[in-house]
Amino acid sequence: MVWFRTGSSVAKLAIRRTLSQSQCCSYATRTRVLPSQTRCFHSTILKSKAESAAPVPRPVPLSKLTDSFLDGTSSVYLEELQRAWEADPDSVDESWDNFFRNFVGQASTSPGISGQTIQESMRLLLLVRAYQVNGHMKAKLDPLGLEERDIPEDLTPGLYGFTEADLDREFFLGVWRMSGFLSENRPVQTLRAILSRLEQAYCGTIGYEYMHIADREKCNWLRDKIETPTPRQYHSERRMVIYDRLAWSTQFENFLASKWTTAKRFGLEGAESLIPGMKEMFDRAADLGVESIVIGMPHRGRLNVLGNVVRKPLRQIFSEFSGGTRPVDEVGLYTGTGDVKYHLGTSYDRPTRGGKHLHLSLVANPSHLEAVDPVVMGKTRAKQYYTKDENRTKNMGILIHGDGSFAGQGVVYETLHLSALPNYCTGGTVHIVVNNQVAFTTDPRAGRSSQYCTDVAKALSAPIFHVNADDIEAVVHACELAAEWRQTFHSDVVVDLVCYRRFGHNEIDEPSFTQPKMYKVIRSHPFSLQIYQEKLLESGKVTQEDIDKIQKKVSSILNEEFGASKDYIPQKRDWLASHWTGFKSPEQISRVRNTGVKPEILKNVGKAISTFPENFKPHRGVKRVYEQRAQMIESGEGIDWGLGEALAFATLVVEGNHVRLSGQDVERGTFSHRHSVLHDQGTGKQYCPLDHLTMNQDPEMFTVSNSSLSEFGVLGFELGYSMENPNSLVIWEAQFGDFANGAQVMFDQFISSGEAKWLRQTGLVVLLPHGYDGQGPEHSSGRLERFLQMSDDNPYVIPEMDPTLRKQIQECNWQVVNVTTPANYFHVLRRQIHRDFRKPLIVMAPKNLLRHKQCVSNLSEFDDVKGHPGFDKQGTRFKRLIKDQSDHSDLEEGIRRLVLCSGKVYYELDEERKKSETKDVAICRVEQLCPFPYDLIQRELKRYPNAEIVWCQEEPMNMGGYQYIAPRLCTAMKALQRGNFNDIKYVGRLPSAATATGFYQLHVKEQTDLVKKALQPEPITPVVP
Repeated sequence: MVWFRTGSSVAKLAIRRTLSQSQCCSYATRTRVLPSQTRCFHSTILKSKAESAAPVPRPVPLSKLTDSFLDGTSSVYLEELQRAWEADPDSVDESWDNFFRNFVGQASTSPGISGQTIQESMRLLLLVRAYQVNGHMKAKLDPLGLEERDIPEDLTPGLYGFTEADLDREFFLGVWRMSGFLSENRPVQTLRAILSRLEQAYCGTIGYEYMHIADREKCNWLRDKIETPTPRQYHSERRMVIYDRLAWSTQFENFLASKWTTAKRFGLEGAESLIPGMKEMFDRAADLGVESIVIGMPHRGRLNVLGNVVRKPLRQIFSEFSGGTRPVDEVGLYTGTGDVKYHLGTSYDRPTRGGKHLHLSLVANPSHLEAVDPVVMGKTRAKQYYTKDENRTKNMGILIHGDGSFAGQGVVYETLHLSALPNYCTGGTVHIVVNNQVAFTTDPRAGRSSQYCTDVAKALSAPIFHVNADDIEAVVHACELAAEWRQTFHSDVVVDLVCYRRFGHNEIDEPSFTQPKMYKVIRSHPFSLQIYQEKLLESGKVTQEDIDKIQKKVSSILNEEFGASKDYIPQKRDWLASHWTGFKSPEQISRVRNTGVKPEILKNVGKAISTFPENFKPHRGVKRVYEQRAQMIESGEGIDWGLGEALAFATLVVEGNHVRLSGQDVERGTFSHRHSVLHDQGTGKQYCPLDHLTMNQDPEMFTVSNSSLSEFGVLGFELGYSMENPNSLVIWEAQFGDFANGAQVMFDQFISSGEAKWLRQTGLVVLLPHGYDGQGPEHSSGRLERFLQMSDDNPYVIPEMDPTLRKQIQECNWQVVNVTTPANYFHVLRRQIHRDFRKPLIVMAPKNLLRHKQCVSNLSEFDDVKGHPGFDKQGTRFKRLIKDQSDHSDLEEGIRRLVLCSGKVYYELDEERKKSETKDVAICRVEQLCPFPYDLIQRELKRYPNAEIVWCQEEPMNMGGYQYIAPRLCTAMKALQRGNFNDIKYVGRLPSAATATGFYQLHVKEQTDLVKKALQPEPITPVVP
């Protein structure tokens, strides 16, 4: 098998040399582009030897003249080896011994082929291989017949020395550990039969690419499917089902076009066969054990998929075209901002042709093509976890792509790259490329460097089935084969649906501006429904009456649904069908819950997460970390950031919640603070203490996983994972917060606005290491300002601030925090789970605070015991603002300045205050910046009635929290008659294009100056003079 996959260029040289010695006439070939009906066939003409130009022999390097079968380079060499083998089989390489035994032995005992030579056998094998490798280049894929491709000369029999006289000769193909033409069940065939079957198998309306796959079993499986002598045949009943599905697809688009002539709908005209293809794929997948499918797709064809595949009510779709999308007069109903109809998702339980039921979920997505890909994978993986689908056969992801975006968008490769990683694998995704052969207005030659738009998938050894979208039965066959592959080998597969757009990028676009030739052909090209209808009528097994009956039925239902749409009122279930039972919308009341944990539980889990088996030998540095953690738990003092985080994870797990942490280097932690996975220094075995908290703990109950070096793809995956079930803490950590902008599309289009647009909640946590410690402009800032700028709370209105409710957080799109103590970090993580709604949480995670001597907490700040430091009037919970740690009363008239800050700069301010023995400056930490803690800020303003108000930050003025904090702080001050915007003093770096300086000494000077300025005895000059 190994020799059969090697490149044929060397062997071709041997063939050419043999041909040059031939005395008979031969096939001479040239590549010629023919009219559309026969454009994919070679022109083959008979020439005499005198007319044929013999190939010029090429020099062969000495390094190639070895004894291996893989490197045989000439017919003379081949004959010498044969003679040597006949004299002594042990004198040649084992690979040649196997070759000669196979052919010489069989040829001498097989009647009618005794004249077959070794060279002919080898040439025939190479010819078969050429079709398997390059047959797709000759396939009739373009429904418009416009594509001009050079047909590889490998596919011409004349290249291999075969003449017309050989067509009816029988040839022995060998008995190999292979399938298809080289299988042992049909070793002898005529050359004419071989060529005919090769053309039928590889050069029809499906082009197969699979020889790049290095697995023999997979290739043999495909050969059996592709090269089977019996062509695919569908009985008349099955054909009528296919026709019915195609009729629905076509008439749905025609109906929309007739009713809303100027509306954008991104219809499926030109690719209508996608719908029957998907339905047949789903039916086949259900027969093979799939119970749930998650779908992601762009806007083209989305309405058709919603209506005809996922079964969204047609009356609702029609109502949305008329603008009636916003539900009204329903108490507690949150409708958000909504989105255009071709971005919305839905879910439905759909019966299949085989009598099974299949749950379909179409994920909502923005216009950012391919951004939804990793979200679908993450949601699929979560479904597999919650349904205990360990073999990954019950839940499947389907991604539909455009040709331009599949080749051009980097997130496609990021998503493909996740497909086989241990904690990201979903058992294979089926990719369907709706190949319009043009991206908006860009031709393929300007849109990609590769031959096919699907070539990126070869990196994953995924088989690719290119199929002419006008051949409906070929589309169905390719889609069913894709489902079978996925369920058999649990890996990705691609169906390239080669089609066209009957209109432009949308229905009101003029495509002839840029593709005049293509659209001249399209205007006269028949619909695929018409083509299939004629095929069925020609078969004689389907009548015109059968056709008319289906069309009349479809038309009648469409009109009925249109009539019903005029009075359609969207119900809550239509918008919020996938909302989790019992969870609140932003307009429903939710009460605050405590996040403290019983002391005995903290002690027990603390011991579990700070120990490892006796015979386990971790690195001595890690061992020391765990010994220190054990001492912290024992003494109840000095708990650092890493242990505080581990306690949050552990307590959630023992309460029955799934915890998943993912990102680059998260197992150890970028800054060596986490060490959640230990490595035995002798054996290399791994041990994760958080996997051993309870008896028979599910190995995935706590999951921590280093990811690929990807932000966009991995963050999208975790977002999808978090959307499946609310009872899970899903966290993505950036290596540095600076790198998060590699996933900016996810923040902008999904995380910050997904609930408002699509009514889909998520409790995803994002950890962004942030802090100015002299590491330069790419390792200092998590871009806090960007997340605050995307927050939707009104800076000029103080919301209802009842301490027992969380209305403010419910109505805000997400939470942004910059936490300064391990205990507060513990509580903010647990708060994500201990509430009856979900909001994304953006954490500006620390770096040098991870080991800062002052950044520690006592165990009593984690528990729920009344009277302990963390316990207040309502109990133990996350502190949105931490007041000054001096022993101040409720009224301190002698304090001359109140410094508000956030993050690690607090510790530098506090150190300088102690050093300078400043007693009349109060420092408060705003731990939760968004939504803004108006109530707590006003409490501190009242406490210090005579204080100058200062906002201090490390970041430049145009970054960090200042631009967000200032107007909200001003609103809080005005309500107490404490002044206006000019009374807010700013201390921090000056505006800058870069986040930080790259010169360490300059950094130290800047940091020292801003700390001292915040505490200076003189009044601080206002920003606005």
